[in-house]
Amino acid sequence: MHANEIRLIAGLGNPGRDYEGSRHNAGFWWVDEFARMHQMVFRAESKFHGLMTRGTLHGREIFLLKPQTYMNHSGRSVGALAQFYKIEPAQMLVVHDDLDLPPGAAKLKLGGGHGGHNGLKDIIAQLGSRDFWRLRIGIGHPGERAEVSNHVLGAARREDQVLIDEAMRRAQDVAPLILDGKLEAAMLKLHST
Repeated sequence: MHANEIRLIAGLGNPGRDYEGSRHNAGFWWVDEFARMHQMVFRAESKFHGLMTRGTLHGREIFLLKPQTYMNHSGRSVGALAQFYKIEPAQMLVVHDDLDLPPGAAKLKLGGGHGGHNGLKDIIAQLGSRDFWRLRIGIGHPGERAEVSNHVLGAARREDQVLIDEAMRRAQDVAPLILDGKLEAAMLKLHST
C-alpha cells in the first residue's frame, strides 16, 4: 500500500432538497459525478452518518462519502469512516467549495488551515490533523463578509455555474492520477489548465 494512496474521497455539502443547488454543495456535486462515471451507487450508512459507496478502482479499494450531518458537523461522518477502516488523513481527499477561489478554479493541496470553512474546521477537529488532501472548487466571494452565508447557501448565477462545472470537469480528468497516488502530477495538470 502506497503511503499517499487515496482511499477515501469525501464530498462536502448539506443534505436535503433545499440545498441541492447551493454553492456549498460543490463537494457533493463532484463526488456524485465521480460515482456516476464509475457506476458506484450511494447508500445510507447510519454508523458513518452519511451516504457511502465503495468500489475497486485502479486495482484498489476506494470509499466515497457524502456526510449527511450538515456542513458544520462533517467531521463526525468523515472521522467515523476513517476510524472504522483505519484510513490515515494523508489517504483522504476532501472535496469542498472555496470562497477564496474564483468560479472556474479548482486547486488540489495537502494540509493547511480551514480558511473559515466550517466543514473543514470540523474535520480537522475530529481527525486531530489537518494533513489531508483537499480539492478546492472555486465559488468566488460575494465581497462582503456579511453576505458569505447567503452566498454559499445560494445558487450560482448561470455564468458562474458554467465556470464551476468546467472546473469540476477538469478536476474529474485528474482523478485517475489522484487515485494512483500521483498527487503532484495531478496538481501540475490541474493548476496549469
